[in-house]
Amino acid sequence: MNMQKQITEYIATQPEPKRSEMQELHDIILALMPTCNLWFLDGKDEKGKTVSNPNIGYGSKIIKYVNGKTKEFYQIGVSANTTGISVYIMGIDDKKHLTQTFGQELGKASVTGYCIKFKTLADIKVDVLKAAIQYGIGRTSIQN
Repeated sequence: MNMQKQITEYIATQPEPKRSEMQELHDIILALMPTCNLWFLDGKDEKGKTVSNPNIGYGSKIIKYVNGKTKEFYQIGVSANTTGISVYIMGIDDKKHLTQTFGQELGKASVTGYCIKFKTLADIKVDVLKAAIQYGIGRTSIQN
C-alpha cells in the first residue's frame, strides 16, 4: 500500500470531529511543506507489538546519535491520541523553546520539548501552531 493511501486510511479511521481536524492539519502541513517526504508509522515494532500511536510524518531530517550512527526521520509528525491530537516538532535542541515561545499564545494545549497536544483545533490558535511548525521546519532544515 502506498504512503498516501495509508495516511488517508489512518485519518478515515478516526471518529469525528478528530477525523476532520486531522485532515485539516494534514492539509495545513502540506501547504507549509508542499514537496516533503511523507511517512506513515503504524506504531508497531519489528515483532508487530504496538509500542506507540500510529503517526503521520512530514519532511526528512537526519538524526545523529552519540555513537556516530545516523537515521533518517521526519521533521513534523501528527498523531491521534486518546484525548485529541498530538503534533510533534522534531529536532529542537532547546527543550524549553516551544513552551516559552508558543505555549502562552497557543491556547488550551499541553506543550513539551517537542510535542503540542490539544483536544480540538477550536481550543488553540491555529496560526500560532503554524508558526511553531514553521519554526521546527526551519530548525531541522538547517541540520540536514
